[in-house]
Amino acid sequence: MELLLQLLAGAVGGNVGGALAKARSLGPLMNTILGAVGGLGGGQLAGTAMGGGTAMQLSLSAVLGALLPMIGAMLKKKAA
Repeated sequence: MELLLQLLAGAVGGNVGGALAKARSLGPLMNTILGAVGGLGGGQLAGTAMGGGTAMQLSLSAVLGALLPMIGAMLKKKAA
């Protein structure tokens, strides 16, 4: 259940990040996918390395879910 919540929080964070930085948005699908991956990583990091509870896992999932699409957009822009 926690993994699903982490994926969901990351996907929401990715789309919020994409909406806030429209010039760097990769589109809704890529923002969702990268956000979910970042959310999963953030949740696992918070749970394993930091020993955080569910609220901390979801918070870090949302934050990293928002950051990963932005990092991807910067890398895509440099490659092009």
